[in-house]
Amino acid sequence: MTTTILEAKGLTKQFGARSRALSKMPVVHAVNGVSFAVREGETFAIVGESGCGKSTLGRLLLRLLDVTSGRVLYRGRDITDLTARAMRPLRREMQLVFQDPLASLNPSMTVGRIIGEPISLHGLARGTARRERVAELLRTVGLQPEYVDRFAHEFSGGQRQRIGIARALASEPRLLVGDEPVSALDVSVQAQVINLLEGLKCDFGLTLIIVAHDLGVIRHMSDRVAVMYLGEIVELASVDAVFETPLHPYTQALLQAIPVSNPHLRRPRTAIVGDLPSPTAPPPGCRFHPRCPHARTLCRESKPTHERLGDGRQVACHYWREIQSGGAGAPLATAESPKLAQRLALYRARQANEPDS
Repeated sequence: MTTTILEAKGLTKQFGARSRALSKMPVVHAVNGVSFAVREGETFAIVGESGCGKSTLGRLLLRLLDVTSGRVLYRGRDITDLTARAMRPLRREMQLVFQDPLASLNPSMTVGRIIGEPISLHGLARGTARRERVAELLRTVGLQPEYVDRFAHEFSGGQRQRIGIARALASEPRLLVGDEPVSALDVSVQAQVINLLEGLKCDFGLTLIIVAHDLGVIRHMSDRVAVMYLGEIVELASVDAVFETPLHPYTQALLQAIPVSNPHLRRPRTAIVGDLPSPTAPPPGCRFHPRCPHARTLCRESKPTHERLGDGRQVACHYWREIQSGGAGAPLATAESPKLAQRLALYRARQANEPDS
């Protein structure tokens, strides 16, 4: 039986002033009642549009933000209300790779100090052993040990992200959360970093949680996918199920928006009108109903529950069965990022471990 390493139970996060002096400020409903479990050793993806709350959710899972309500369990232990001191031993096991590698690396510190800091902080090594560990980590992520005395601005974007990954690995974590880890990189460099993360997962027995909006990335490195919309999970399933038989209209629209390599290939598209509603005033009922082409009166008045369909699959839609039977959920196995797929195949064939330039 697969062990659960991390579990979210009804997580809610609201941003806004609670003091009387700032009571007129609107409350931002960033995450609303999110629940799921991550299995040890898997790659779990959280996807959605910008502003849907996925990065906030990732930080809630790591206790970098305090929850408004709900619980976070790590390896069966409730860590929601732990103090900073009590969390410190767990920080070693739970690490984050940031979206912008340049902004997340201290410009006044050398690479050696950046990677060596968590080693010293958690008392893992000192002196010569610490320097050797830093050199080993640099080699692990495909960089030269001689880079220890350089600064972050001397590297390319892909190299900086490798440094960020090496820093995350320095504390010997069990869980690694990547917050859009490749979105700031060129497509060819994305493939290198994706290959690196996949290799590290196998070599170090890591559990990965990947926050992303690029479904092409998710297709090639995830086991299960949670689709978020305006702070809520609308569908959760295996990556194959999501790409081949998406059930929620929002999931279908996301997949149909992915460009395909053949310009003459036409497929039906689900029209989504309007912009993402403001999280300060989310719509009643189903939050997707103002943009959903299948919305009815029930959608505007009643919030759909998460229906469990077996094999861990969930969907929150009143009419997903009717939509599916009507052809709106036709298989979209070809809906992937062609450029990324080509690059991945190329780099896997070459087994490239060289640093990007």
